[in-house]
Amino acid sequence: MMQTPASMVMGIVFAPLGLVLVFTAAITPQWREGQARLNIGGTGSLLRSGAKGQGLGVRSGSVEALLLLRSDGLWESCLQVEQSELKQCWPVAGPYQRDARVRMVQGLVLTSLFLCGIGIILACIGVRCWTDLPLRRVAASGGLLVVTAGLLSLTGLGVYTHNLRRLGVDPSQGLSNPRFPQLSLNPAGSLYFGWLGSCLQVLGGVALLFSFKRPRCPTCPSRQEQTVCPACHSCPEMTSKTDMDVYEVSC
Repeated sequence: MMQTPASMVMGIVFAPLGLVLVFTAAITPQWREGQARLNIGGTGSLLRSGAKGQGLGVRSGSVEALLLLRSDGLWESCLQVEQSELKQCWPVAGPYQRDARVRMVQGLVLTSLFLCGIGIILACIGVRCWTDLPLRRVAASGGLLVVTAGLLSLTGLGVYTHNLRRLGVDPSQGLSNPRFPQLSLNPAGSLYFGWLGSCLQVLGGVALLFSFKRPRCPTCPSRQEQTVCPACHSCPEMTSKTDMDVYEVSC
């Protein structure tokens, strides 16, 4: 009777979980965020009128100020008035979109998602929990793709984190949006999801790589020269044991 190895079970669980976390990080606009206080002393401002309707203006002398939360992702940026439902999102544009580092991270993450998906499919085919003959090389090949996917996403996350405050910044003007000169950007939730998912991808892929290791097959006591698993079928001492953890594959 064949039991699925723990390494295969670990890989087939961690790899999809990592894929979901990296995908969630990729589509959400919280890779970096920062707060800024915006003075809105003039009239006709949409944010000003909306904030007044919710009583969120902070008056400083004769000038009213709003505390804004700015967040950026790989494909979307958002602006929200803090402690309110006023929120506006738009596709990334301007210097941030054209930044070569942002484009590189986008490419790395998309490639990572594709490779991880293919690796999981191969791993599922290789494990074959419904039969007694797992395709060890196929499962291990899937693990190799999953490890590669995890390393690619880790590379992208590392590049983004290292350059987080410089992405989309014009050296001559400071931040790409001149209306927020005091904006201080910090890592946000999606970045942490990405790091966790990438690490799970690497762990799951490494676990699947152990599928290359061939199982240890017991030697038939009455036929010492037979050291391969098929010998177990002709060995009286072993065929009487129905709960043996033995692969029915050639060692």
